[in-house]
Amino acid sequence: MTDFALKRQQILSKIEAACKKNARKFEDVQLLAVSKTHPAEVLREMHAAGQHSFGENYLQEALAKQEQLQDLNLEWHFIGHVQRNKTKPLATHFDWVHGVDRLIIAERLSAQRPENLKPLNICIQVNIDAQDSKDGCTPEQVPELVQQISQLANIRLRGLMVIPKPDNTAAFRDAGNLFDQVKAQHANLKDWDTLSMGMSGDLEEAIAAGSTMLRVGTALFGARD
Repeated sequence: MTDFALKRQQILSKIEAACKKNARKFEDVQLLAVSKTHPAEVLREMHAAGQHSFGENYLQEALAKQEQLQDLNLEWHFIGHVQRNKTKPLATHFDWVHGVDRLIIAERLSAQRPENLKPLNICIQVNIDAQDSKDGCTPEQVPELVQQISQLANIRLRGLMVIPKPDNTAAFRDAGNLFDQVKAQHANLKDWDTLSMGMSGDLEEAIAAGSTMLRVGTALFGARD
């Protein structure tokens, strides 16, 4: 077993244990490998170890890796802040965009999504604990954004993404409650299935609060280059 395969298996074992402890199904929690700053060869090795989904924060870096790895069947997630002038390449080259916090961004992504591609999977980024340094809409803005974004033709609205302050695991519960509230209020949202939260250091707490997608970088790849 390679070093990458071993690290990945260790994380999957942690996820499985946390799911068991919280009476959740292991298959309901997805591992997203956060591969920013790591070269394409490393992603290739991680793919060989069984990893399919990769999260990138920096557009130009991600596009370069996509070019180098186009022979592989990878699922690409953009997890950085989305700027208005970057929506076209995001709509063209990614399967998921996690950092949508304004209607105008979702509208541009929908309008710029190529017709030959499936609808773009979107998560609304919520600044769940009111950090000055973090992007994201407020929890109070979520219901209206859900109503508006869910109407867009080339968008598949999947759920929420949050990045709480370190050690603020109570924010995970707040995000889980918000996610459930939206699901209860919008019975027509058949694709509302994704709560993107939790990283290397707090994945157990995130799973306990209902996370369905963990964004793990350091524990898989080691410290950033």
